[in-house]
Amino acid sequence: MTYLVGYGPRNEDRSAVELAAQLARSEQQPIRIVSVVPKGWGTPAAAGTDREFESWAAAEGEAAVGQAREELAEHPAVSGTAEWVGGRSVPQTLLDEATRSDAAMLVVGSSEEAEPGRIRLSSKTDRIVHSSGIPVAIAPRGYRTDAPVTRVTVGFRDDDASRSLLTGVAEICRRTSARLRVVTFVVAPRRRPVTARMAHAETQVIGLWTAQAAASQSEAEARLLAMGFTAENLEMRLVEGADWRAAIDALDWQDGDILAVGSSATHPMSRVFLGSSASKILRNAPVPVVIVPGAAE
Repeated sequence: MTYLVGYGPRNEDRSAVELAAQLARSEQQPIRIVSVVPKGWGTPAAAGTDREFESWAAAEGEAAVGQAREELAEHPAVSGTAEWVGGRSVPQTLLDEATRSDAAMLVVGSSEEAEPGRIRLSSKTDRIVHSSGIPVAIAPRGYRTDAPVTRVTVGFRDDDASRSLLTGVAEICRRTSARLRVVTFVVAPRRRPVTARMAHAETQVIGLWTAQAAASQSEAEARLLAMGFTAENLEMRLVEGADWRAAIDALDWQDGDILAVGSSATHPMSRVFLGSSASKILRNAPVPVVIVPGAAE
């Protein structure tokens, strides 16, 4: 199994390498860092110009590889390589390289516009996330850690894709001795009631959501206990908040935490489609997020 890292030329943020090294330390797997540089068109009429362009692109690639190798050297316990390839589309080239490497996961960083410690997709990473057939791990801007993965938090909802996600993550936790935290978010914005009847109806709906979520969690807990999890390595949480930031911040987050979410099971056209819940979790997460393609097609 290989972790493939997308590494941009002139990259000023090594968060993707940091995250890949953390994942590799947890499962003792190699990482492959790939920097994609522009590829010339090879037209005969522009042969001279194209050669100059290719020389420039190669220099950009070599510089990126040198920088990536320096960053990789800061993780001597991790086995890895760095190289550059030419491509006309960065997302498609990385997806092709992931297939060629038989990679288990594609690791990318956040946009330069992201707040420090938060995740934001660039146009390139957005396409990767929505086109990838394998899980995509996204590092917060400026992410640094020396810890292995010690706990995985799963965003859980009661559908086939979420149950499949939970089963897969549970198996990874068992292999790596990481703790598992299963969280169902109940986000209920505070609103000024127009009438007492409306406030009562809204309270009833929220109460029904909460009861359904609690029942789903109980069923999931029973399955996980049957798989061999114990009270020491399993935590079930039902978290409420007035908005997604408040709900996510209500949890304690530590160095070594990873958050896993599944893609939408209601979008048959995309392998990984970020539904409204996953998108909001991604924007507000203070730790790396792994997006897993939905099992329910």
